Amino acid sequence: MEMQQRLANAITEVCSIINIVLDEHQRRLICGSLAKGYGYGGAKYIASLSKIDQRTVSAGISELESQGFSKAIDKARVRKKGGGRKSTVVNEPKLLSTVTEIIEGSTYGDPERILLWTNLSLRNISEELKKRSIIAGKDVVSRALGQLGYSKRTNQKLIQVGPQHPGRDEIFAFINDQAKLFINEGNPVLSVDTKKKELIGNFINNGVEYRPKHNPRPVNDHDFGLEKVAPYGIFVENDNTAFVNLGTDHDTSEFAVESIRRWWNHVGKINFPNTKKILITCDGGGSNGWRVRLWKYQIALLAEELGIEIHVCHFPSGTSKWNKVEHRLFCYITKNWEGKPLIDIQTVVKLISNTTTKGGLKVECVEDVNKYEKGVKISNEEMQTIDIEKVGPYGGFSYIIRGFKNNILF
Repeated sequence: MEMQQRLANAITEVCSIINIVLDEHQRRLICGSLAKGYGYGGAKYIASLSKIDQRTVSAGISELESQGFSKAIDKARVRKKGGGRKSTVVNEPKLLSTVTEIIEGSTYGDPERILLWTNLSLRNISEELKKRSIIAGKDVVSRALGQLGYSKRTNQKLIQVGPQHPGRDEIFAFINDQAKLFINEGNPVLSVDTKKKELIGNFINNGVEYRPKHNPRPVNDHDFGLEKVAPYGIFVENDNTAFVNLGTDHDTSEFAVESIRRWWNHVGKINFPNTKKILITCDGGGSNGWRVRLWKYQIALLAEELGIEIHVCHFPSGTSKWNKVEHRLFCYITKNWEGKPLIDIQTVVKLISNTTTKGGLKVECVEDVNKYEKGVKISNEEMQTIDIEKVGPYGGFSYIIRGFKNNILF
């Protein structure tokens, strides 16, 4: 009896350890092995000592007898396929259809797209399910929405205000073909635009940042500021680099072309030493608008100065967000400085210059303290001196400027 008690104590001690350090599959095999070695009545005896269900111990014995110890150990799964507690979706067959009914009146998205979204919270849907006798927490609701093709979405500027340009597709196809041609030939393709003006000072900046707990960054309670900056961005599609000219005065066509000039002097002539032409893609309005005379005149001055043919392609109205500088540069600048007040111009330059992406984006930023006069007019006579050629569909949106006719400057 003493020997049997000592054996029982040893098995109990072993079982207390395996319940802590082993997973379900390993516990099942060890207990099955002990029960098998004990002989008749072993499953019941080991189950009483280990506090593991007798059916689990018996399953361990069966697994060892059918596959052998080494094969049973090599199995990757803890349970055989189909084992374990069934998901709420399986136990509640009406869960998905009921969730669909609840969110039907609050669903958004293009019906032809796979991705949809809703403005109801997970807890609201869970409470509504409870009223319909289906118990499902917010995590279960989240998984159910995923199975139904829903996701969290923010507002997007998808509705065009005003009529769509009749030649939009043709203009886009032309711009795409031109960009491919220039890149294949090793000539620079620049996507340019002015980012929205930013207030300089200790003002709140949208977004969040990591800070010590209960220690938010203090900023002014009003954002009335006089000093603003206008970042003019130039994204180079050839090599995923960018240049930002940080203007401190008016956003004019002269400022826009000066930004391109600075890109060439700082980066362009080094990276593209043998180029004879440049492609610029930009939207159809603002300081680089397709109807703005000063823009074309300043581009002619730049082409004359550099001795380079400048091709310009404007996106049609309502499509400026397709311009690559918007979603390949400006969005990352905004993300990089979110939650950080733009205390002074040096801070802005540093934050922009530190903007990077996993795709290898590199940004250079310089401050521009020049003054740019507003309201400068270009006469008909001055326009006639520009050596300009309209190209592509819907003439006016795309053109080539080679400088001035007969090198006459006004």
